[in-house]
Amino acid sequence: MLSDADYPGNGSGARRAKRKSSGESPGDSQALRSSERQTNVRVKRANNPPPGQSKRKATDTEEEDDQSEKKYRKCEKAGCSATYPVCFASASERCAKNGYTSRWYHLSCGEHFCNECFDHYYRSHKDGYDIFSAWKKAWTSNGKSEPSLKAFMADQQLPYWVQCTQPDCRKWRQLTKEIQLTSSLAATYRCGMKINNVKSEGPDQCSQPEDLRVAEVTDSWWHSMLILPPLFKDSPATPFLAAYYPDCVGMSPSGSPGGASLSELRADHCRAAQPQSTYARTLSSLASSESSAVTFALCSVAGLCPYFQPFYQPNECGKALCVRPDMMELDELYEFPEFSRDPTMYLALRNLILASWHKNCKEVLTVQKCVLHVVVRGLVRVSCVQEMERVLHFMTRKGLINTGVLAVQRPLLPEKYRAENVIVIGAGASGLAAARQLHNFGTQVLVLEARERIGGRVWDDTTLGVVVGRGAQIVNGCVNNPVALMCEQMGVAMHKLGERCELFQEGGLATDPAIDKRMEFHFNAILDVVAEWRKDKSQSQDMPLGEKVQELKKNFLQESGIQFSELEEKVLQFHLSNLEYACGSSLNQVSARSWDHNEFFAQFSGDHTLFTKGYGTLLQKLAEGLDIRKNCPVKTIDYSGDVVRVTCSNGSQWTAKKVLVTVPLTLLQKNFIRFVPPLPERKVKAIHSLGAGIIEKIALKFPYRFWDNKVQGADYFGHIPPTPDKRGMFTVFYDMDPQGKQAVLMSVIAGDAVAAVLDMQDMDVAGECMKVLRELFKEQEVPEPLHFLLTHWSKDTWSQMSYSFVKTGGSGEAYDIIAEDIQGKLFFAGEATNRHFPQTVTGAYLSGVREASKMAAP
Repeated sequence: MLSDADYPGNGSGARRAKRKSSGESPGDSQALRSSERQTNVRVKRANNPPPGQSKRKATDTEEEDDQSEKKYRKCEKAGCSATYPVCFASASERCAKNGYTSRWYHLSCGEHFCNECFDHYYRSHKDGYDIFSAWKKAWTSNGKSEPSLKAFMADQQLPYWVQCTQPDCRKWRQLTKEIQLTSSLAATYRCGMKINNVKSEGPDQCSQPEDLRVAEVTDSWWHSMLILPPLFKDSPATPFLAAYYPDCVGMSPSGSPGGASLSELRADHCRAAQPQSTYARTLSSLASSESSAVTFALCSVAGLCPYFQPFYQPNECGKALCVRPDMMELDELYEFPEFSRDPTMYLALRNLILASWHKNCKEVLTVQKCVLHVVVRGLVRVSCVQEMERVLHFMTRKGLINTGVLAVQRPLLPEKYRAENVIVIGAGASGLAAARQLHNFGTQVLVLEARERIGGRVWDDTTLGVVVGRGAQIVNGCVNNPVALMCEQMGVAMHKLGERCELFQEGGLATDPAIDKRMEFHFNAILDVVAEWRKDKSQSQDMPLGEKVQELKKNFLQESGIQFSELEEKVLQFHLSNLEYACGSSLNQVSARSWDHNEFFAQFSGDHTLFTKGYGTLLQKLAEGLDIRKNCPVKTIDYSGDVVRVTCSNGSQWTAKKVLVTVPLTLLQKNFIRFVPPLPERKVKAIHSLGAGIIEKIALKFPYRFWDNKVQGADYFGHIPPTPDKRGMFTVFYDMDPQGKQAVLMSVIAGDAVAAVLDMQDMDVAGECMKVLRELFKEQEVPEPLHFLLTHWSKDTWSQMSYSFVKTGGSGEAYDIIAEDIQGKLFFAGEATNRHFPQTVTGAYLSGVREASKMAAP
């Protein structure tokens, strides 16, 4: 089926007349009208010979106009600059070339084909009809857009354009129709190159002038005159987007389908369903297990890290750092408003860039590498290559590509994206992330760190023979997690944590899994009711989560008549203890209304892993090459002038155009840094509406692995608290050496238990931990530990906390308010500024990337 712009008839004169009367102007109808005018002129000359000179002059004028019309015809597209169009197709023996045709078909300013070549492919009795029909069949089976003849011409007949690779030339040249553009040809092409033997025809080929049509492509109006959007062939994004219609994600449906099994999978699970949006295909309604299998098959790309899933698959949602390949994000629309009406070109470029980066994240992705894969016919390739730089710079600045621990030899961004100089206060995950990004952009960065080490709340300890993270060490959800990206860049493996966690009671008995499952159900049901309760509650109506949980539990037991057994009550206390571990606080301080505020945003999915090498491995790599001044606690930040003045406690002073503050929330709450002028009241209020959560860790090294027989290879096991007041005391024990060579267990102290051990001696805390272990393994001898370590984050001068939470009466909006910059000079990062991913190293890292992007904005 053809579009209105193409010929609508089927050879029937009646149908043509009917369409003509409706106001449409098919090519043959125009030819008919033209011939009719010529016939009328001839009849007029034959039957009415001029009686006088004036009549002869009028007739001569008509003949001259007729001859002029035969010589050429303008493109009828309003605004087209082509006065003398030339047919690029040359398919028909009667091709108009640069002469007269009854109608020119416009693809772009500078690219037209004549009505004779149109007929050559469209008419069933013409030689080109079978070619067009075969293409149309392939296009229809793979694509969603209309298989018009204009689309065929753009996809199959337009010549390719390629740029000379000589640095002092860089002119664009048009290839002949027979030459197929490949990435290897684009990488080696030189003016005058003979494609077969790669020999230059002469030294002066680069001196030949560039086609004048190329210059027009750079004008803003040229893109608006483009009839069809560019659809790339053989894009690196193809294997990522097999579940989408190619032409909805910037790729040509006539390209290779990528294998029969993939085509069948796409056909079976995608085309039977209606699309979710204007562009996307959807998967058929399958059982959940089948859906998971299909999604995994579509997400997996051969040779790619399984944690790299940059694109949503149809019907997918809630996956962090994932983009829809068939639509632009809000920040993209803001940056590139010209693509809001038809985003195809932008999507083609963005998807190509994202796919290329995830295929090789160990090297800088450059414009030069990307443009080699822009395989599209016509002058629009010139436009795509020109836009590529803008899109790639935008994605680099946003931290979507060219990020992580990547080492660069030259600045990633041009001068306009570089601040004069930046001071970063704090060398934790957020500070180092921002400093690395800015450094790679080409900005001069100075990092001031109060401690004698980098890392902040990331602090790896190796005294027990294995890496024990005094701070963070677990990665929660690896899919698209930047930690997984950096591990891939460094070749560092993480240990996937299993799901099995047996719960042991004091006395050594293992808890019946059915009881654990039942009480976990009740626990989650209580939280679901909390979620319903808070829907119509304002901040002033908030209450402590612990209090609300107890209220709902009491109501449930009264209304249902159910009575929990003593063991069931203990198991419930275990789950509440885990919740306190997640919040970093006793539930009596946590907001019932906003305790899980970040769950309203897409979160990281996939494996949970133990970072056996330690987060410090990544942070040390991020710090390489940065100017970091240790033992420099910042005392004052004066941002009242044109530059920001930073004063350290040792008297040293530094100035910068922009300053990034990444200190922990507690230090802001306790005014460790004096701001001049004081921080806005709105920000101060937000700072104090969050809580500074604290958990402590203890790790013990034993002479042998006494727990192996009972735990049977599990990565961790749980401790059922004997009484509610013991909740949070050594709730879970982690095996810190999954290889089974070292005998080290680590456990966590959370909730009210933190206060209970605050004033205890380390030996006494270790003794309490040993009492618990001996109760859990009462049937056997538990040896004395050889060594142990205990954290004291609550007493750490430069942190005094583990991670943030929303206090009763607060809201998740506080994270966004703390993250707001002041006057474009003072910026803030850290886990307590990341509303989407608080409490994590990943969240801290991403906040640093976010602020680097803001500071680099032109």
